[in-house]
Amino acid sequence: MSRKVFEANLQELHNDLLRMGSIVEKQIHDCIDALVNQNTEKAEKIMKDDDLVDALESEIEDKAIKLIAMQQPLASDLRNIFTTTKIVTDLERMADHAVDIAKITLRLKDEKYIKQLIDIPRMAQIVELMIKDSLDAYVAGDVEKAYAVCKRDDEVDDIYKGVFKELLQLMIENPKTVNQATQFLFICKFLERIADHTTNICEWTIYLVTGEKVDLNE
Repeated sequence: MSRKVFEANLQELHNDLLRMGSIVEKQIHDCIDALVNQNTEKAEKIMKDDDLVDALESEIEDKAIKLIAMQQPLASDLRNIFTTTKIVTDLERMADHAVDIAKITLRLKDEKYIKQLIDIPRMAQIVELMIKDSLDAYVAGDVEKAYAVCKRDDEVDDIYKGVFKELLQLMIENPKTVNQATQFLFICKFLERIADHTTNICEWTIYLVTGEKVDLNE
């Protein structure tokens, strides 16, 4: 395999990753929209589309292995391929959490919500933007942007703490709200985990550019 062909294949790998990222972004947006509007049809589609994400993850991993096997890559190439596979794993886990949220939507389909959902969509909006910006930072090799994205994780954590206190108070005042409030807490936790996976993507971007492994999930 010539260097030119290798670089074209490497670019294809990056394009596949960005396509997967776009699907995952949509999954997360749609799962919150389905939750807020109690749209069971949309929730079911999210669960069904998870197979697309899984298939794309396998396809990218296979391409990465073939790239390594068919040419003796430079150290920088290996780091590039390795980083891609790591980011793909984080994206796949984000998609799994979107499915987890869709399942809760189906579980609550016949229930009147105990409160208007304001903070959860706000939390999701920050997370969606984090995903987009983390992938932009990866494409541009922008370390500064990667660090800036990670700082927004604190906003997600702050909203989670606020929602936790509010729902806990609701459960104390009215035990009948316990089941639904617990489900909402799960959703907040899934969004928090998605934000953590976004931070991982930023860490891998920093590693790709600098060769240094940093831990920003603190």
